[in-house]
Amino acid sequence: MPDNESREPTHSLLDKLEGAERLFLSGRRSREADLVSAVTIFLEFLRGFESFDFDKSCVTVFGSARFGEDHEYYQLAREMGRELAKLGYAVMTGGGPGLMEAANRGASEAGGLSLGCNIQLPHEQKPNPYLDKFIKFEHFFVRKVMLVKYSKAFVVMPGGFGTLDEAFEVATLIQTGILDRFPIVGLGGDFWTQLRKFARETMLTKGVISPEDIAFIHPAENVEEALSFIPRPPNRD
Repeated sequence: MPDNESREPTHSLLDKLEGAERLFLSGRRSREADLVSAVTIFLEFLRGFESFDFDKSCVTVFGSARFGEDHEYYQLAREMGRELAKLGYAVMTGGGPGLMEAANRGASEAGGLSLGCNIQLPHEQKPNPYLDKFIKFEHFFVRKVMLVKYSKAFVVMPGGFGTLDEAFEVATLIQTGILDRFPIVGLGGDFWTQLRKFARETMLTKGVISPEDIAFIHPAENVEEALSFIPRPPNRD
């Protein structure tokens, strides 16, 4: 497995400021303090742009950190990562354990490029060992931008608040025309049944979304079905 710790780039311009986002969101501060935060945020973006310098098309896989290797969702995400890599895609995840690890692992096993946008949390979020390149971010919103910026498709595996946050952000960007209509695939079978029911029977009925909004996310029972929604990359060998 890749020695990912040796692959994380060092950047003298941006020292790690643990708790930077918590401080930034702590309420009203001085103008000078906010300017310091703005510089830190800019440098974190710059670090991401410099680090993720690759020429492959990319698919981002979102999913929970809480499923272990023996779970069916882990095996599904691993297969998804493997098949994406076989098609010639780089596979990007949040870089942590669970389903993120599984997708990176599958990509690595297939000889593909495996990428991670990690973030330091009190629990759950340590870089998994199947990453060719990864970055540790201090700000959630910077990390989310990087998870979206490089990808031409998104696979959403079962997950909690963080996974849903990422999925809805992508859907919102597409809905508002800021992001091209790249496919979003909801993989995991009946995990998504109640959420889809809520979208159809409550959100759509109450008029807060339109029928075409529901069509943004394609449900898939298995990897083969998920791949049917994802176009083949132009740089495929």
